[in-house]
Amino acid sequence: MNKILLTIITGLCLLGSSLVFAKSEVALVKEASKNVVTVAKAKTLTDETGVTLKGTIVQHISGDDFEFKDSTGSIVIDVDDDLWKPMQLKAGDKVSIIGEIDTHRIKPTDIDVIQIERMK
Repeated sequence: MNKILLTIITGLCLLGSSLVFAKSEVALVKEASKNVVTVAKAKTLTDETGVTLKGTIVQHISGDDFEFKDSTGSIVIDVDDDLWKPMQLKAGDKVSIIGEIDTHRIKPTDIDVIQIERMK
C-alpha cells in the first residue's frame, strides 16, 4: 500500500513540475511578437521559443502537418485541425503564423502553430 501511494505521489510531482516549466500560450504569443524570424533562423532556435513567420503553404503533408516556406527555406508546421479546417488551409495560401519551435532528437525541427491567419 505504501509503495502504491509513493508511486502516485511521485507521478503527481513529476507531472506538476513539467507543467511549471511549460510556457503558457499567452507568454508564447508575447514572445513571438518580438521574434519575427525566417525559416532558416527558426531552425537554429531552441525548443519552445515563440516565433512569428510569414510565408506560403507548399502542401498539406498529412493530418495536421503542412509544409511551409519563405525565401530562406521550408519547414513542417503542425496546425491543429480546429485552426486549419475552418479556414480551409491549402497549398498556395500566404499566411502569417505564430508558433513554438519544437526540436526533436531524430526528426527535424518543426513548428507547433498557435495562431494562423491568411495574408492578402
